[in-house]
Amino acid sequence: MPAENALGFLRIVESAKTLPAAILIAGPNAYLREYLVDALARRLIREGLQYRTFQIANASDFASVVEELRAPDLFAPKRMLVCRVMRSFRDRGGDDGGASTEEPSEKETRGGDTGLIAAVTEAHPPNHLVIVYDKDAAPAKIRRAAEASGVLVNCLRPFDNQLPQYAQSFARAHELKLSQSAAELLVARHGGDLSAIANALAKLAIHLEKGASVDSADLTEHGPAKLPEPFEIAESLSAGQTAATLAQLTRALAGGRDPFELLAVEFIPVMRRMMLAASMLAARKSAYDIAGALGFAPSSPLAGRAIEGARRFGLAKLERSYHRASQLDVDFKNGEIKDRAGALSSLVLELTTQ
Repeated sequence: MPAENALGFLRIVESAKTLPAAILIAGPNAYLREYLVDALARRLIREGLQYRTFQIANASDFASVVEELRAPDLFAPKRMLVCRVMRSFRDRGGDDGGASTEEPSEKETRGGDTGLIAAVTEAHPPNHLVIVYDKDAAPAKIRRAAEASGVLVNCLRPFDNQLPQYAQSFARAHELKLSQSAAELLVARHGGDLSAIANALAKLAIHLEKGASVDSADLTEHGPAKLPEPFEIAESLSAGQTAATLAQLTRALAGGRDPFELLAVEFIPVMRRMMLAASMLAARKSAYDIAGALGFAPSSPLAGRAIEGARRFGLAKLERSYHRASQLDVDFKNGEIKDRAGALSSLVLELTTQ
């Protein structure tokens, strides 16, 4: 079976009738490695497999894995064996050619990569062997053995356009239906932090019934105690949501956020992005060119919101509001404005109202 990326393998775990008996997981994204193991465990435990784990810290540990695969078990006829090859073992070189005083036959008996290849080839249904490398890549001969007998999964850093798909996959694990707008909102809040996205969905699943649909409105908590997430005010501002922006601004100030910080982080950057997008739209530039000028991928939600905001407000209004925000920054620093909360609210109204 050819190598798969993490997102493709998650789809296989969700929909395939049977899974490969041998699965090798490696790659630089540690969270994805562990999430894939957890996703496999959830499915296979539901199918009646017993979960067992092995830590490979030295070459002799492979012998116990092979023995476990070969030996029948009266109480656990179907087993999921998770074999974690620790970074400390790989850093010592294993049997990859480092200097050794052992005889070749003794070294092969003890295991090393030879033992791991044997474990891969010994994996047959109904048992499943999952090998997790605690490093960026597995050795080439181990990868070849996994591709021949099972599947190799590469856990690389996800592309921007894959992040909403990961969010939807995380939601399906909790038996929730996540809309595209909700997925993009989670990505806008947490960026490429997959663990934060998964954690937000796990907390949401506590309060929802299985099978529930999740829209962007469901990701916004209500009530005076809810403080806005970082960049949530900027998101509401670019969407032209006057009431939501003012409410979030009030809660942020009541929660102790500094007006200087709000102006510099939530207001000025998003206004600059929208103003740049508006000027490029006026010059008939494409969305691809605008995203590149902003420093984002063409599919980035931040670039999309900047372009939408530019079309919503227009270049003239954005230029006035941006210059007003820049002047407020100067006045704040010089101590010329005492009612800073009122000044920020006026800035919101100036931009979002006709």
